[in-house]
Amino acid sequence: MNFFKLWFFVGVLFLVSVFVPRANAGTPSPEGAELYIISPKDGETVSKSVTIRFGLKGMGVAPAGTDKAKTGHHHLMLDGEKLPPMDQPMNKEVVKHFGGGQTEVTLSLSPGKHTLQLILGDKAHVPHKPPVVSKSITITVK
Repeated sequence: MNFFKLWFFVGVLFLVSVFVPRANAGTPSPEGAELYIISPKDGETVSKSVTIRFGLKGMGVAPAGTDKAKTGHHHLMLDGEKLPPMDQPMNKEVVKHFGGGQTEVTLSLSPGKHTLQLILGDKAHVPHKPPVVSKSITITVK
């Protein structure tokens, strides 16, 4: 019986250690931090192969996993209807992840209208507090 109680206690401690930190997830972002899309511009018509350049003011870019204050890495939401939850790691099916510290990407997009929006993630892919998010732009692929 004592063996069962010990393992039950260990299991509860494990669950608490895994889930409680998520309640306070998110690294502080400095006041005035700004994330934006350098190019293409909002409303621009582009070719099927489009290079998207990311801009960031007031913070630095670092690869995922880097534990350094005032840094993060980019996540691009393509054709998203709403932002993902801001208190947990971002789902790779919702955003494209740039954990290597990349500041641009070339994508092949289908013809038509597309929306683009950037979200900065901390070392664990969680948006900062407060979140550092670009405005959403719309481009047209010819």
